[in-house]
Amino acid sequence: MTRQRPKPPKPAGRRGGDGVIGTFRRSAGGYGFVRPEGTLPGDRSSDIHVAAAAALDAANGDTVRVRLAGGRDVRRPGPAGEIVEVITRRTTRFVGSYFEKAKGGWVQVDGTGFTRPISVGDPGAKGVHEGDKVVVEVVRFPSHLRDGEGVVVEVLGQAGDVGVDTQTVIHEYGLPGPFPEAALDDARRQAELFDATIPADRRDLTERTIITIDPVDARDFDDAISLERVERGHWLLGVHIADVSHFVRAGSPLDQEARARGTSVYLPDRVIPMIPEIVSNNLASLQPDRIRYAKTCWIEFTADGAPVHSAVEPSAIQSCRRFAYEEVDVFLADPATRAVEMTDEVRSLLGRMRDLARILRSRRMARGALQLEMPEVKIDLDRDGRVTGAHVTENTESHQIIEEFMLSANEAVAGALAAAGAGFLRRIHPSPDMRKLRQLTEFVTELGFEVDSLESRFELQRLLDMARGRPEEHAVHYAVLRSLTRAAYGPQEDGHYALASDCYCHFTSPIRRYPDLTIHRAIEALARGQRPPADNLIQLGHECSDLERRAEAAERELVKLKLLLFLSSRIGMEMDAVITGVEAFGIFVQGLALPAEGLVPLDALPDDTYRYDRASHTLSGRRAGQSYRLGDRLRVAVDRVDLDRRELNFRPVDGRVRRSKRPPRSPRAPAKNSGRGRPAQPRGRPSKKSRKRPRL
Repeated sequence: MTRQRPKPPKPAGRRGGDGVIGTFRRSAGGYGFVRPEGTLPGDRSSDIHVAAAAALDAANGDTVRVRLAGGRDVRRPGPAGEIVEVITRRTTRFVGSYFEKAKGGWVQVDGTGFTRPISVGDPGAKGVHEGDKVVVEVVRFPSHLRDGEGVVVEVLGQAGDVGVDTQTVIHEYGLPGPFPEAALDDARRQAELFDATIPADRRDLTERTIITIDPVDARDFDDAISLERVERGHWLLGVHIADVSHFVRAGSPLDQEARARGTSVYLPDRVIPMIPEIVSNNLASLQPDRIRYAKTCWIEFTADGAPVHSAVEPSAIQSCRRFAYEEVDVFLADPATRAVEMTDEVRSLLGRMRDLARILRSRRMARGALQLEMPEVKIDLDRDGRVTGAHVTENTESHQIIEEFMLSANEAVAGALAAAGAGFLRRIHPSPDMRKLRQLTEFVTELGFEVDSLESRFELQRLLDMARGRPEEHAVHYAVLRSLTRAAYGPQEDGHYALASDCYCHFTSPIRRYPDLTIHRAIEALARGQRPPADNLIQLGHECSDLERRAEAAERELVKLKLLLFLSSRIGMEMDAVITGVEAFGIFVQGLALPAEGLVPLDALPDDTYRYDRASHTLSGRRAGQSYRLGDRLRVAVDRVDLDRRELNFRPVDGRVRRSKRPPRSPRAPAKNSGRGRPAQPRGRPSKKSRKRPRL
């Protein structure tokens, strides 16, 4: 009896005409994949493989229609098809490097989305020079049969010059430029009207002891804290948030521009604000010793941190001290320190804040909240804007204090709006797909962590605690993140899984996030006895979520580009690194002191024949000691930097790994089809398959 092979899963997504509609992503090899509409983030099971010859002229991010192939390619699992229509272009403008060949001008677009350069004819009118970074408007997209054509619309400057990398990313992601004059005029009018008097409809809190705690280089301050002990040993927390809605009126030019931007973008060398600096860095910013308008969220907690009452009211405050996180950490290490100047009242306030935040954090963990430790890379720049290095920022206790109070305020405000029956823009984080959690269970078991079913949030929490501080920490926390659904904005009552909260919104950062501004307006509407408008909240949630993801992607890409530029002049530089990914074609590593991530290709490893084990994330040679596993540490050197393709290659210095003792192995048997038994990969024949990393 011949057993039939199982059919691949039918692709999800909207079907239009003849085929499936989805988003196309092209690989460096020319072929690509279409992700059907409606696919869960991180789920690649329904991705449709499209050969280079079947991709028409589709580019990365385009919305396309795919006709599924009748047969099945036994060499590649999953569905395959051909693109029959490009429905919508993501963009027609790209950034690349200009060069001349055969008496014509050409632009090689950055990244790997275009395998061949774009012809730009004679761009002499723009004064472009060989090696310049330029913005090109594509008028005919390339296909496997013809070259693309375009025109140079802007010259950014020579690659490597200060600021050119930033301009590259700004244009590549379509980030906003200068504010339109109408928005600036509106901001100027608001400045003329503001006289710092305290109107009768605002509660005067200027005599309270109120402080701000922010990064040392912060320019706008949108949250401040007060905290008192009241009757029965209760706590009265005041979270004072900049009243941006007082200056940014619904439907005004300022509001229209803020909505179009959706969020401020924090790049290594500049901030692209959501609201003009006249408002964001002055009128609405809770600067010390200045009267500022706020919306104050009062929350009363019992002695052991249970919330018993909350209310929101318009207020006027005057912060008496601006702290940087580092100063508060000095205090926390020694509450009696005199290294940081402060009054006795402020010193007492910091002590109360420390005590309550610890109580709240303990309660949040007890209800099953997840604490993911994802390294955040901060670029170090000199006075001229050139990269001098990079480091990973620490999430110290001072950060956690502010985090706990902001979480409490966000939850209290969301609960009040929900209790009033108001429709509002929630921050939603749906429960993860159970299939992904089962895959995660298998993954961490193969790494040696003994866990029960990770379908329990408390078991997930225990796993994160077990991995913390171990070499595998980055890999485990990243794998957990990939197994979770991505947080977004919307009116749906889905709750927030990672925070273990049934009702949550963003209220605390209206200077830099448009959803927070909508929450402030909803509060104002309820105070007037009106029901907040709930029209188009789904569409608004989609817009804000997309703009947030664009900002995050641009921030990550520029950090990567600046690190590559820094390392391009340091070929041979050695560093200690940890293995963050293992594939059949090599290992991905990230530096420990300098957090740059790159590939050690298979042919750079010591001469051997290697076998790739997908389940245990191991690349093993035949010779003793030549085995590379997720979480191992080794010494590497910078081998190759390709700025245009944005690729970094390392080579091992001695090939030896430093392996810590593995955690106790789970007795669970290996899952079927775990990837064992794949053919060995001889050195010098790396797979052409590119590594895909999910957008966070």
